[in-house]
Amino acid sequence: MNALIPRPRMVVAPGAVHVPDWLGVDQQRMLVSECRRWATAPVPMRSAVVPGGHKMSVQTVCLGWHWQPYKYTRTADDVNGAAVAALPEWLIELGRKAVREVYGDSGEIYTPDTALINFYDDGARMGMHQDKDERCDAPVVSLSIAQSCVFRFGNTENRNKPYTDIELQSGDLFVFGGASRFAYHGVPKVIAGSAYPDSGLMSGRLNITLRDTGMR
Repeated sequence: MNALIPRPRMVVAPGAVHVPDWLGVDQQRMLVSECRRWATAPVPMRSAVVPGGHKMSVQTVCLGWHWQPYKYTRTADDVNGAAVAALPEWLIELGRKAVREVYGDSGEIYTPDTALINFYDDGARMGMHQDKDERCDAPVVSLSIAQSCVFRFGNTENRNKPYTDIELQSGDLFVFGGASRFAYHGVPKVIAGSAYPDSGLMSGRLNITLRDTGMR
């Protein structure tokens, strides 16, 4: 997102890097268009239910592998039983490009096999958690589109301090791997009044995370 004050690239923790304005406007609009299509079929976007019965406030649809708390399957057994849509090669390559941006040549061998597409409305939150359902420690690539959010990136031991709060705006890239791959992280709030209509989404926040499940 264009800003009067430049936002520099920032190493938040070892292996965790924030790259502002990484996606151009055309890329954001294309991703919004594709996400609208993915959100309807073959598996509709839904709010996952965690063990114990709590429904997450974030809505999610998946590509490649279907995530439900706390496992991956090829079919959306908690939704409609359908096989999830394939992860397109162009999105895999976008993930590789993101990893090259942050880590250099290691991006050439990065091969994500799933995308979790999360939609946050103004009231949605994501509690502090680790991405640990995968069977490998390849980096996680996170792309933000439309409304800004406060992204809280913590330590690998627990949900408490120390952590760093970062404002992720439309077009921002965040990658975490290496020593920070299993850091706790979450979204305590979506920032009201931060809509970026040039992205093609008038309200709410899209977050696309690319991961390697290690399950091939």
